[in-house]
Amino acid sequence: MTITLEGSFVAIVTPFTHDGSSVDYQKLAEIVEFQIANGTDGVVPCGTTGENPTLSIEEHKKVIEFVVQTVNRRIKVIAGVGSNSTQKTIEMTQYAKSVGADVAMAVVPYYNKPTQEGMFLHFKAIAEVGIPIMLYNVPPRTSAAITPSTIARLASLPNIIAIKEASGSMDQVSEILTLCPNFTVLSGDDSLTLPMMAIGAKGIVSVVGNVVPAQLKQLVTLAAKGDYEGARKVHMSIFRLCRVMFIETNPIPVKTALSYMGLCQEAMRLPLCPITDAGREILKKALIDSNLIKQ
Repeated sequence: MTITLEGSFVAIVTPFTHDGSSVDYQKLAEIVEFQIANGTDGVVPCGTTGENPTLSIEEHKKVIEFVVQTVNRRIKVIAGVGSNSTQKTIEMTQYAKSVGADVAMAVVPYYNKPTQEGMFLHFKAIAEVGIPIMLYNVPPRTSAAITPSTIARLASLPNIIAIKEASGSMDQVSEILTLCPNFTVLSGDDSLTLPMMAIGAKGIVSVVGNVVPAQLKQLVTLAAKGDYEGARKVHMSIFRLCRVMFIETNPIPVKTALSYMGLCQEAMRLPLCPITDAGREILKKALIDSNLIKQ
């Protein structure tokens, strides 16, 4: 595949109506336009941040299609298609391809904890759909981690082009790039974007970029140019926000932040619930200190 993934990609939230009963497509369009206006290189609908597990199949498909249509080729769309069922993931990948997504992102299967060979066969089957595939390694959520050696095997397949690496391990990234130096690694941890890029990652699939997309774009642009001093200054300026976005389970803090910014309702679907009072105070202070909302 000829597509290249470099830069700032934002895992966007799925905005719901105030009672959480349906997707708010007007706000979803506003979120997409906000990202495009602030220089984001691509958006990722229906990932973890997009509350993929609580979307119906019909909603999941419609959100992907709506985002593709709204973007209209202005930036890349990486559709979240993953589940712990290979067949279901293939079907969603086929749909993402049919509506024009640029890339499909598939997470390591959660709960059923496949072996490394099972992971290889899972992703190999998905890649046969014929759309560029980005692997997603996030062991804290899946209870299973894909090893660098398995990633190297997958990287040799024609359609597997990148990995969102959210293990939190710099050694993992170093081992991946040692085994397959031309494979694209994107950070899956906002606070590790800069150090990961220093050892060869090409950018970030971000949560904090929902609220500070321009700053995130600046950080990855500077790092890609080798201006690590400039990138470090941006990193330090958003570091607290990066951490605050995870004071409670993602996407609770980021969706609450976006509600304060007027970009969505503060509505999530169970088992996710509203942010705690203590978390809200921490979040509001961070947003005020970052000049994202007023006192």
